[in-house]
Amino acid sequence: MSTSSNILGHPKGLFVCFATEMWERFSYYGMRALLILYLTKHWEFSDAQSYVIYGAYTSLVYIMPVFGGMLADRILGSRKAVTFGAILLVLGHTGMAFENNVQLFYLSLALIISGVGFLKPNISTMVGSLYSEDDPRRDSGFTIFYMGINIGAFSASLLCGYLGETYGWSYGFGAAGIGMLIGLIIFLWGQSYLEGNAEPPSELYKKMVFFNSPFFWKPLEGANPLNTKRLSIGATYETLAYLSGIAMVFFSWLLIQNQDVVGGLLGLSGAICIAFWLFYALFKCSSEERDRLIVIGILILFSLIFWALFEQAGSSLNILTDRGVDRNILGWEVPASMFQSLNAFFIFTLAPFFAFLWLALSKRNIEPSTPLKFAIGIMFVGLGFLALVYGMNNSNGIKTGVIWIMIIYLLHTVGELCLSPVGLSSVTKLAPQRIVGLMMGMWFFASAAGNFVAGLIAKATASDGMDEIQESGEEILFSINQKAAFVDVYTNVGLIALAVGIVLALASPLLKKGMHGIN
Repeated sequence: MSTSSNILGHPKGLFVCFATEMWERFSYYGMRALLILYLTKHWEFSDAQSYVIYGAYTSLVYIMPVFGGMLADRILGSRKAVTFGAILLVLGHTGMAFENNVQLFYLSLALIISGVGFLKPNISTMVGSLYSEDDPRRDSGFTIFYMGINIGAFSASLLCGYLGETYGWSYGFGAAGIGMLIGLIIFLWGQSYLEGNAEPPSELYKKMVFFNSPFFWKPLEGANPLNTKRLSIGATYETLAYLSGIAMVFFSWLLIQNQDVVGGLLGLSGAICIAFWLFYALFKCSSEERDRLIVIGILILFSLIFWALFEQAGSSLNILTDRGVDRNILGWEVPASMFQSLNAFFIFTLAPFFAFLWLALSKRNIEPSTPLKFAIGIMFVGLGFLALVYGMNNSNGIKTGVIWIMIIYLLHTVGELCLSPVGLSSVTKLAPQRIVGLMMGMWFFASAAGNFVAGLIAKATASDGMDEIQESGEEILFSINQKAAFVDVYTNVGLIALAVGIVLALASPLLKKGMHGIN
């Protein structure tokens, strides 16, 4: 790559991907900050039902990238997949701005789910394709790219949250849609800067496939008019890939309205994944590969627990912040959704510290192993819940001081920085190369399952009697019973997280041994 195509020592294409992903994350987190409040306040779903809808939505957002990535890898290539995903996202966020039709709302969620499925995995692949494997700029390029994610998440929660809660839901969702439209325009404008690195992997996308139509017939020439044959219909593989994307929208639309089906599919798929993982580890691997594969499988299972607790942020924590926290800061009652920006803010401020910390510990040969980092991450999530419970139990009056919400986000972000950055890296390092893609899929599947379980945990915070109040249309006021429900659930999950983290920490020397020198 010529230096004339570089900015700050990096390919121009990196900054096209940076801006596209920044605006995509702006749209996603802007909408997510408002979603649980929109479900309970605008559509007046019960807390319990809203939590399950939210959990089903976020779990599907993590599942669909598996399919979107497969279609891009085999047929479309990253550029076409990202463009298609961005179009679906613009349509989805535009639909969210209309507040008068619940089926349009569900369809909008389905469009966003499928759009993320096409865009999210392939924009990251695109960044990687801009550098050779041994390019020393590669890691710093990904660091710049991930900065875009957090800039988008931070600014979206502030702007979309403020607009949605202050001026009306359509303003918040509309701002998210405008952000995604800007991202699409930037990507279409900047495609030339990708310099051919995101094109289809082969000529397969041009190949025609023909089908005999079951609906259209034509008479045979010179024969009895009643003697007919089926018409043959042709389509390229590229067209079929786009039609598959439309099918993803349709199935997402059905699933988001049938949350029990989502849970059943996740349970069945999880059982199949575990069975395959154990079978492959025991019968298809060498002894060293088997040990590593067992370790990564165990870490993936523990990551599910982490995400189930961490992802309370957008659901139950958002409701608690809205109803049970004194949000008055310097005379201004801050909208609850704006507190969703704290996670991204703490990532900005703490990520450089953690990068320095791990490097310093590594130089002294005392850096924690990957399993121990997972354990520390889970324990910090537990400490976050227990700190919030302490604040709730010692607050003056029924509402909790806003400082305790800030503390739980701080502790949870510390946990995320311990676990999340090393998670995907450990999968690629430990899994046998012949199934690394499948194990990556299992990692995202665990994240999806964790998000669904998060909805079930959040559902437990819905206190008795709340459903009747919401169905009657009465104003929702935070009660002693509802506060007690939050305290009970958060105490339990906090203690469970600490116990799970301690067990994993005690097992980490054995797991480290099974990694056979990889960390």
